[in-house]
Amino acid sequence: MTDLDDLVRQLSLEEKVSLLTGQDFWSLPAIPRIGLRSLVMSDGPVGVRGTGYAPDDPSVALPSPTALAATWDVALARRAGRLLGQESRRKGVHLLLGPTVNLHRTPLGGRHFECYSEDPLLTGEIAVGFVHGVQEHNVGTTVKHLVGNDFETDRMSVDVRIPERALRELYLAPFERAADAGGWGVMSAYNGVNGAPMAANGRIQDEILKREWGFDGVVVSDWRAARDTVASALGGLDIAMPAMDNPWGPALVEAVRSGLVPEDVIDDKVRRVLRLAARTGALDGYDLPAEPLDDDGDAVAHAVAVGSFVLARNDGALPLESGALSRVAVIGALATDARVLGGGSAQVTPRHVISPLDGLRAVLPGVDVAYATGADPRPFLPAAQGPDWAPFRFTIEENAFPVEAASIRWIGDPPGGLDVAGITSLELRTEITPSESGEHVLAISGFGAFELAVGGEKLYQGSLHPPGTGRADLLLHPREERFTVTLEAGVPVPVVLRQSFEPGTAHSVSTTLGHRPPGPDDDGLIAEAVALAAGSDVAVIVVGTTEQVESEGFDRTSLALPGRQDELVARVAAANPRTIVVVNAGSPVLLPWADEVAAVLLTWFPGQEAGAALADVLLGVAEPGGRLPTTWPRREEDCPVLEVRPADGALPYDEGIFIGYRGWSRQAADPLFAFGHGLGYTEWSYDHLACSGSEARVTVTNTGWRAGREVVQVYLSPGTDSLPSDGGSPAPDPGSPVERPERWLAGFATVDAEPGESVTVTIPIPQRAYQVWNDGWQTLPGTYTVIAAHALDDPRRSVEITV
Repeated sequence: MTDLDDLVRQLSLEEKVSLLTGQDFWSLPAIPRIGLRSLVMSDGPVGVRGTGYAPDDPSVALPSPTALAATWDVALARRAGRLLGQESRRKGVHLLLGPTVNLHRTPLGGRHFECYSEDPLLTGEIAVGFVHGVQEHNVGTTVKHLVGNDFETDRMSVDVRIPERALRELYLAPFERAADAGGWGVMSAYNGVNGAPMAANGRIQDEILKREWGFDGVVVSDWRAARDTVASALGGLDIAMPAMDNPWGPALVEAVRSGLVPEDVIDDKVRRVLRLAARTGALDGYDLPAEPLDDDGDAVAHAVAVGSFVLARNDGALPLESGALSRVAVIGALATDARVLGGGSAQVTPRHVISPLDGLRAVLPGVDVAYATGADPRPFLPAAQGPDWAPFRFTIEENAFPVEAASIRWIGDPPGGLDVAGITSLELRTEITPSESGEHVLAISGFGAFELAVGGEKLYQGSLHPPGTGRADLLLHPREERFTVTLEAGVPVPVVLRQSFEPGTAHSVSTTLGHRPPGPDDDGLIAEAVALAAGSDVAVIVVGTTEQVESEGFDRTSLALPGRQDELVARVAAANPRTIVVVNAGSPVLLPWADEVAAVLLTWFPGQEAGAALADVLLGVAEPGGRLPTTWPRREEDCPVLEVRPADGALPYDEGIFIGYRGWSRQAADPLFAFGHGLGYTEWSYDHLACSGSEARVTVTNTGWRAGREVVQVYLSPGTDSLPSDGGSPAPDPGSPVERPERWLAGFATVDAEPGESVTVTIPIPQRAYQVWNDGWQTLPGTYTVIAAHALDDPRRSVEITV
């Protein structure tokens, strides 16, 4: 086995720096003479995109990270990680850019769906399961975004001011847990923390992460987050990505030669990169046994979805009995155009997506499963597709690529191995033969210069964005232009869409030809849905957010469902008391009608198997196994933390440790659904609780009529005698207790049992659960109440212990 220090000594300074500097959008260079192959990275965390758009190599799309956390199942998180480790190996990826362990500080955070929870312990444990699963396949993980990237507004420049206690107890805790568990990578955030940009934040990246925690992996910048050559080199960053706008390369070589950066600092970074190469099998002498690629992506996606669905409300309407159904109304634009993942870098293209409508029709072959749009929240028209359209083929510099719908998107390498420098245009040629006469609406969305011709007539030529718009804004903030054309049923009409690029800019492309056929106006759509529901045995409404609401690159401006979806639910519920609402959103939304409907099922962004998993849960084939990983408010103004708008370049986290349920406990208002809430299809009694301090033993019994799954949650509540020890600095006021939450999560476990079966589970309680940060970790001795609960607001058993 080759000695890494010896390899470092063999490299010139230029070669060393090249290994720390992206050679393109996704990879580091190879150095064959030392047996080093190119290290390749790819976005996650719901799938593995690879280094570019490959229509012949789709990606499995798992449910969103909020969904994975809603399972409260570390073993299932590990299974999901194993699948993505397998996908990474299949696509030649060595380092997966995920998981995201930033906390749900505010529900307005734009990437809330990409993070796990408002609680650091739940976040950390789910992340560790995922990390272990991915790395079983000798693929590294990159836990991100270190740290304080809990919102998107001004994320490139904002300075997040986090008090030291909150930084340690909340925001750094999941990163520390992942580092302790052996994660191989960490991604540095765009934002600054307490005065220093994270890519150059030596106190956090070097002193805490590497020295205090002993992390021996690599710290990778978020893309273009490294901006200062010397400061980032001295601040603990190991790899600056991508090649574009990179401050390292020759500039870093010069900084070393001029004495601004010691070469031993460079050597440490190179050693870490070589260690990653050894761990992932990209270095000669470190060939690793390959795990078999035998995980079934469809099965894993289905299992995570089912395990994540949270039955938030149920008056007995669920599960449905298929034999008692003759007509089912399925309502909502998202029932046919399922929102299976969030916007931004988390996006992948799966081989298939099962919509809720298709899922229900597949399992109810003898039932009239009828559909109505009802209300359409999508601000952009959906991509053209369906029987009215001829097959779609995009042509890129004379290379043709078929697609299922009139949309193409990539970040990184273009399809077919084409050279970005040689791409100046793409073209979509197709034909529409409408089944219905009338006014059809076509739309262009994306970025670049476009030309659209329909029936030989040019409808548009120009750019959707103003000159000088940055590439990140182009990618994350596409625009749309619409055109109304009158078409005759049965008459074919050619449609040609052309897009042109400046040379060398086609590493990021997004283009969609949208279409909406003739139909009722908004009032007419709702009236159709109400009439359908009134004449059906049960109405299933799918509501949710859109890519323009939940996405990387911007924060939400409201927690309300977009469009007229609330009105739709209220009117359908008035027409049919058996109305079941499926909420297809990655993070909390307001549900003003929640008490007026028969059932509310929260499905997050459920991944490619969305409809199949939904059908199984609605019909009772599977248990809705999820519990809330974050609190859902009844009113936006009740949220303990909401602000995402910086002032004078900074956003202070003045609430300290009181985010999520910790903050809700200090307020008079109750949330709509509490942390840990979820009903399932059976009942549980909590029969016994014992606690030694380091672990709790809980006995539960399934008292219902069917097999089920319970998530046993253990919380700690401090007694008034839990005081700090002497000598802390800064110390609390003499004689006063440390300000602590009313209770906090200390451990959890999942339990499966048949009707009447009792199960005893042992749940470890880490020492950290009794500690606070007070210029160091300090255990607060005294009396604690240990609570075994079905949810935060549903305690079942408690016992007092002395620590």
